[in-house]
Amino acid sequence: MKIELTEQQYRYLLDLVYIGNWVINSTREDDRIKEYDQVESLVFSHCLQRRMRSLVELYHGELIPSRAFADGGIHEAIEHYEDIVFYEILAEELALRDMDGEPLTGENYRALMERIDTYLSEFDRHGTDHVNVDLEE
Repeated sequence: MKIELTEQQYRYLLDLVYIGNWVINSTREDDRIKEYDQVESLVFSHCLQRRMRSLVELYHGELIPSRAFADGGIHEAIEHYEDIVFYEILAEELALRDMDGEPLTGENYRALMERIDTYLSEFDRHGTDHVNVDLEE
């Protein structure tokens, strides 16, 4: 397979591949999915021919994204995504909890969405400062 990319498109592809592998493998310890690491290594290996050598380094015989790449802002994008997803999931879970186990129907869907929006507005204003958990039960 051959894919033609501009330098800028290739640079975007590096970000996408890194983020994809991060999502799949970053929480794994001994059970990394090596096939994704191999694809990442293959895609990053083309940095050597594209005047992007600083974005790749050799580690235990494998080409990996360099520290310069990892420290270059990609983790801020990942953290932004994680923050948004965290608050959206928390809002949805709290709204569902507020429904007292009532199954989701066409009739209560609007109420659920309004409750989610209320939680999201609260989180926008105060983060988790007003979230309380009773651990003594």
